[in-house]
Amino acid sequence: MTTITCKKIEDGKRVNHTAELFGTRFPFTLEPAIYSFTSNLSREYTGGYWHFYELSNGGFYMAPDDKTKFPVSCENGFQGSLSADALGITACLYAYSHLSFSDSPDFAETCAQQYHLLREFMFEHPEAKTIQRAID
Repeated sequence: MTTITCKKIEDGKRVNHTAELFGTRFPFTLEPAIYSFTSNLSREYTGGYWHFYELSNGGFYMAPDDKTKFPVSCENGFQGSLSADALGITACLYAYSHLSFSDSPDFAETCAQQYHLLREFMFEHPEAKTIQRAID
């Protein structure tokens, strides 16, 4: 089994990276969906700067720049807490899943692929079990 590595995307490369993966759907559809899912998952989330990450398997996720643990409450009944990084992964997984049913076949397929790539990485995350419970 190959370990999936994660690398923070430099500020100056964020726009090009997301444009290559998602086109104009990133700023108009995906990014707002991720913020919305984050707000729904944790009432303690109040916005702020987010880091963007590229994965060695081709995946992408973003996470709030925050050191605190966020209390999380999910529609599936899960209640717990997640680090900002784990919250970002969880919100991205929710958004990818939701948007994989988009009316745009190409964008829907991209979101479905990104869901599976991020999920692969999630299994190696220190909070994998908690994230799994949040997305189940």
